[in-house]
Amino acid sequence: MPQHPFDRRNRAREEPRYLRIPALMLSAALGAVPATAAAQAYPAKPVRIVVAQAAGSATDALVRIFGPRLSYLLGQPVVVDNRPGAGGSLGTEIVAKSPPDGYTTLLANTSTHGVNPALFRKLPYDPVRDFAPISLVSTTPSVVVVHPSLPVRSIKELIALARARPGQLNYSSAGSGSSQHLAAALLNTLTGIDTVHVPYRGSPAGITGLLAGEVAFMIPTLTTAQPQIQGGRLRAIAVTGRARAEELPTTPTVAETVPGFDFGTWYGVVAPAGTPQAVIARLNADLAKALALREVGKALTASGMTVATSTPEQFAAYIRTEIDKYAKVARAANIQLE
Repeated sequence: MPQHPFDRRNRAREEPRYLRIPALMLSAALGAVPATAAAQAYPAKPVRIVVAQAAGSATDALVRIFGPRLSYLLGQPVVVDNRPGAGGSLGTEIVAKSPPDGYTTLLANTSTHGVNPALFRKLPYDPVRDFAPISLVSTTPSVVVVHPSLPVRSIKELIALARARPGQLNYSSAGSGSSQHLAAALLNTLTGIDTVHVPYRGSPAGITGLLAGEVAFMIPTLTTAQPQIQGGRLRAIAVTGRARAEELPTTPTVAETVPGFDFGTWYGVVAPAGTPQAVIARLNADLAKALALREVGKALTASGMTVATSTPEQFAAYIRTEIDKYAKVARAANIQLE
């Protein structure tokens, strides 16, 4: 069998002159290989996406729509790891303290990187310093839903009933400091009504409490509430965005009755601070490709979500804007949590 040209025994005789690299130059070149090779090799094992909310939540539903497509593009399994608790702070802290190698990411959202920094005096993570934004993924409006037995069919009627029964109507949320909590608190502030907060352990539990008649209303994401609305088990009386939702075209916005009310939810992928830029760029590009697929867009629309991608820089700026926005809302609603 003929020997390979770079076989050590034939190198001096057969190696072309242009391949005879001086020792010093060769050492320098080899010194640059590890970082480049590491970037090119990513990902070499499964990529974990931590969801800081419970299974069945809107955040969980979202990652299970785009996750399989992202897995195909990365060439590695994408593992969904639900770590609910402490209003999303538990799972978020886990990612903040994970190795910055691109193998542990977080599907951040309005709560983890907008509401929590505004409400909690002490968080186990810094939403800006501890993370490297990768891309915005999706946005969705929230919806005011009531138990069908409640004698209200509009936000105007809910406000009137709350004024007639101060301190008697209660609402559920995914927990103290959650986006649902803040949305209802904002409604209280802007209308002068007095409704009582009942925190649950996650959005699905809050929905279950509403279905059981334990509370009067809730303001979850449209994604979370849609199956119950379609099944007639909950009544949608208003959406919280600036415009009516495509999925509920006849349902008015809260702002049509309460001027200035605007509340929505966003989702985006972040990694621990210090994650290599080449890895961030790879994840950003593959997320954009996955979200551009027609079947992903259709599935998100059916779930009440809208695709919303971005560059890492745009997402970083957006997070800062959201933190400022909810800080103002928290002050107006006089909410401060330990």
